Amino acid sequence: MISFFKLYLLLRRNNKLSAKRSVMFEANQYGKLFGYIFLGFMAIYMIGIGTFLGWASAKSHEPAIILLLMPLFLILDFGSRFLAQQTPLMLVKPYLLMPFSRYRAIDCFLIDQLFSSSTLIYLTLFIPYFFINICGGTPFIAAVGMTLLLLMMVVVNSQWYLLVRTLVNQKVYYWILPALFYGCCILPFLLMSDKEIDKSLDHIMDFLCDYGFSWMSVLLWAGLLVLLFSLNRWLQMHFIYDEISKQEKTKLKHVSEFNLLNRFGQMGEYLKLEIKSTMRNKAIRGRFIQGICIIVMLSLLIAYTDIYDSPTMLNIWCLYCFVFFGAVNLIKVMGPEGNYIDLLMVYRENILTLLRAKYYFYSAIVLIPFLLLLPAIISGKFSLMMILAYIFITIGPEYCLLFHMAIWNRQTLPLNEKITGRNQMENKLQIFIELIVFFVPIILVSLLSALFGDATAYTILTIIGLAFTLAMPIWMKAIYRRMMNHRYANLEGFHSSR
Repeated sequence: MISFFKLYLLLRRNNKLSAKRSVMFEANQYGKLFGYIFLGFMAIYMIGIGTFLGWASAKSHEPAIILLLMPLFLILDFGSRFLAQQTPLMLVKPYLLMPFSRYRAIDCFLIDQLFSSSTLIYLTLFIPYFFINICGGTPFIAAVGMTLLLLMMVVVNSQWYLLVRTLVNQKVYYWILPALFYGCCILPFLLMSDKEIDKSLDHIMDFLCDYGFSWMSVLLWAGLLVLLFSLNRWLQMHFIYDEISKQEKTKLKHVSEFNLLNRFGQMGEYLKLEIKSTMRNKAIRGRFIQGICIIVMLSLLIAYTDIYDSPTMLNIWCLYCFVFFGAVNLIKVMGPEGNYIDLLMVYRENILTLLRAKYYFYSAIVLIPFLLLLPAIISGKFSLMMILAYIFITIGPEYCLLFHMAIWNRQTLPLNEKITGRNQMENKLQIFIELIVFFVPIILVSLLSALFGDATAYTILTIIGLAFTLAMPIWMKAIYRRMMNHRYANLEGFHSSR
C-alpha cells in the first residue's frame, strides 16, 4: 500500500501536470500572475497592521490584544475565501476508482487546502506582531506557541468556510447558517449602549488575557479543527457521490410554456431558453439565486441603513447594485452554451439572436435593484439622476464590454455539476474587464463631480449610457462578426473543456 505522504505528493504532482495539459494553461498563467501580485499587496498591508498592533501590544505588555481583533480578521477571511477559493472535490473524481481508499484521496486535498496561500498569508500579520513582542520581553517559545494558535484559528475558519461553501452549493437557503452565526455574534453589540459596549469589551479583554493563550484554548481550537475536518470529510464525499451518480430526487411539476414570448418569434424562443435554463439547470440556478440575493442585500443595505452614507461609498455601492449580477455572469458569457454550441451553429445568425436575448434578459434584471431603491429615491436619499446614470451605464457601456467576452471565452461551464465543475479564471481579459467594470465608472463620476458638480456628472454618464444602449444592435453585430472569425478556435476550446 502506498503511504499517505507519497500519495499526497503524487496527487499534487498530478494536479500540476493536469493544469499544464489544459488548453487554458497559458491563459490561466496570467490569472495566477495577477493573483500573486494581489497577494503581495495583501502581505505588505498585513505586515503594516501586524507591526502597528505589535507596538501597541509591546507597549502595554499584553500579547493577547490581537485576540480582541481576531473575530474581525476571521469574518473578513471567511468572506474573502468565497472570491478566491473553491471546494477541492472537483479534483477527486478521477481518483474514485483507483486502488486506494477514496477517503485518503479526499484527506489529501483537504490537507492541501489547510496550507493554502489564503491561510499562510496570515503569517505576514502574526510574525511581525510577535517579533515586536519578543523584543518587548515576551519569551520566544511563548511567542511561537501563540503564533501557532492564531494560525490554528485561521485553519479552523477555513474548514468552517469549506463546510458552508459545500452546503450553499447544494441549497441556497444554507446561507441562513452563517447569517445566524455571525448575527448572534454581532447583534448584541448593536443593541447595547456605548457604556455597555465598553464594559463588555473590558470583560472580554480580561478573559482573553487570562485564558486566550492557555492550554484550554489550544484544546478547544484543536477539537473544533478535528470536528470540522471530519464533518467536511464525510459531507463532501457524500455530495460528490450524489453528483457524479446523478442521484437526484425529482418531482413532476407543471412546465410553463411562457406563451407570452411567442409573439417575439426566434428572439422569444431564446428568451425562453435563457429563462428555462436558469430554472432547470442546477448550477445555473444556483448562480442566479445567489446573484439575486446579493444585489437585493446590497440594495436594502444602502437604501435603508446609514452604513454607507459618504458620497463615494454611495456611488460605489449604487453602481454595484446594478452591475454586480451582469458582471459575475456575463464575464463567462457563452460558457453554459458551450455544452451545445454545435447546435447553435446550425442556422445563420442564431448566435446573434441568442446574444441579443441575453442582453434583454440581463437588462431586465436591473429592474430589481431599481424597484428596491424607489423608496430611498422618494425619501430623497438618492437622486433620480444618479440612479438613471448607473442604470444606463450598466446596460450600455458596461454590458457592451462584458459581451465582448463572447469573442474570447472558449471554456464550457457545467449546467448541473457544481462541486466537481470547473470554475477557474479562463483568460487574462476577464481580469482586466472586471476591474474596468467595477472601478472605471466610479473614477469617472468622481472626476466629473469634482470638475462640474454631481448633477452635471450624472447627466454626462446618462448620455454616454443611453448612447451605448441605443447603439446595441450595432455593437452586438460587431461582436457577432468577430466571434464568427474565431469560431473554430472557440469550438475547439468548448469541446476540449466539456
